[in-house]
Amino acid sequence: MRPDYDPLDDPPWAMQLVVRAEKADPPTHGAVCEAAATAVVRLLTDPRAAGPDGEWRQAVHEWESRRIRKVTRRARGVRWPEAQALPGVTVEHAGAQVRAFPPGPVADVPPQLAKLQVAGLDLADAEDSPAPPAPPYAALALNPDVTMTTGKAAAQSGHAAQLLLRQGRRKDVAAWIEAGAPVHLVRDVAWARCVKEADVAVRDGGFTEVPPGTMTAIAWIVR
Repeated sequence: MRPDYDPLDDPPWAMQLVVRAEKADPPTHGAVCEAAATAVVRLLTDPRAAGPDGEWRQAVHEWESRRIRKVTRRARGVRWPEAQALPGVTVEHAGAQVRAFPPGPVADVPPQLAKLQVAGLDLADAEDSPAPPAPPYAALALNPDVTMTTGKAAAQSGHAAQLLLRQGRRKDVAAWIEAGAPVHLVRDVAWARCVKEADVAVRDGGFTEVPPGTMTAIAWIVR
């Protein structure tokens, strides 16, 4: 698997993430990032992706041999059940709902997803920092010096969780997966300290919002 700063893939593939964002009761920024990260991991560890005869296995392999692009879209009203009807994995967490879909070519996105808006998902965060779950969980930190929309941050959170799944210490990763792959967005610890703790780091490809090579997110497992 090549991280985002490696040579361009041709043709590009991406995993689609859809966030339910109703106008009347939108989720928080942090909850969306956490749910997106968990959704990515649960899809990748689903028997349909990880099993020897899984129907998503080849698609995941093709995608991970390229850049691990992710595209975050938003759905509301009838668009959400339409997205839910497609194969994928949904995570509901702290008021957020995010569905991850098997990766595929960016030029061949199902029409139910292609019509969903990509840009402009920017949500407020919770006023108080939520407490972390019981260990084991993945601690995730977003670079406070980098401005990202919620959609961008959700994709970066998914990248970090995916890298942790693939590159983390096997025993720790196994325990985390067994617990359901919970993720906690760290807000109250200095970035420099988080970097020292991190097992993996995401450096963005620079396609949207940030310059190429920017360290956007880091993650580590808390046991």
